[in-house]
Amino acid sequence: MGPGTRATPKPETRTSTLVGKGIYPIPVAARLSKVSERRIRYWLKRLESEHAREDNRFWQGEHQPIDRKIVLGFLDLQEVRFVEAFLRAGVSWKVLRAAHEVARRRYRTEHPFCTRTFATDGKHIIEELKNSTNQIEYEEIAKTQKVFASVVHPFIKDLEFSADKRLLRWWPLGTTRSVVLDPHRQFGQPIVSDAGVATEILYLAVKAG
Repeated sequence: MGPGTRATPKPETRTSTLVGKGIYPIPVAARLSKVSERRIRYWLKRLESEHAREDNRFWQGEHQPIDRKIVLGFLDLQEVRFVEAFLRAGVSWKVLRAAHEVARRRYRTEHPFCTRTFATDGKHIIEELKNSTNQIEYEEIAKTQKVFASVVHPFIKDLEFSADKRLLRWWPLGTTRSVVLDPHRQFGQPIVSDAGVATEILYLAVKAG
């Protein structure tokens, strides 16, 4: 390299920012969560463009777009599942969004619904919504309180948390089965826990005979 010249900067690697978070393109996230691609895009409110507005979204995703494509992280995937479950249980979007905002500030995380803390005291957040948001009717809050346990508990039993209540893994077939999604293994893709083999590889092998 001659004097007075500068080394060409190498492209910044993003591998370190992806490890331990899981990577799920929207079609994959839709298949795993059983939520439509359209609904996931709407909730995230992040267009596949470098000009996407960061203030027009339900929550801040774990990843920036990769090659201008939206990708979800492991926590994003779980948040999608919870939002869908609440909506299907009859919780209005107005109540859901208000509860998410209160929980986000209280727990200091963009993904409050998929925390062990929300599972234990989220009902109290819902109880407080009437005081913090005058637009929400009392009857609507009462209904949400009744469905809280039926929505949260089935999800929690298949999720594994650390001692400090951080979400570690999802066992989609139940904790007694061997299939797990672990953001620290195989970028969060479904694997057989003991062998670490992707379930997709086993499926293709069986399909091929």
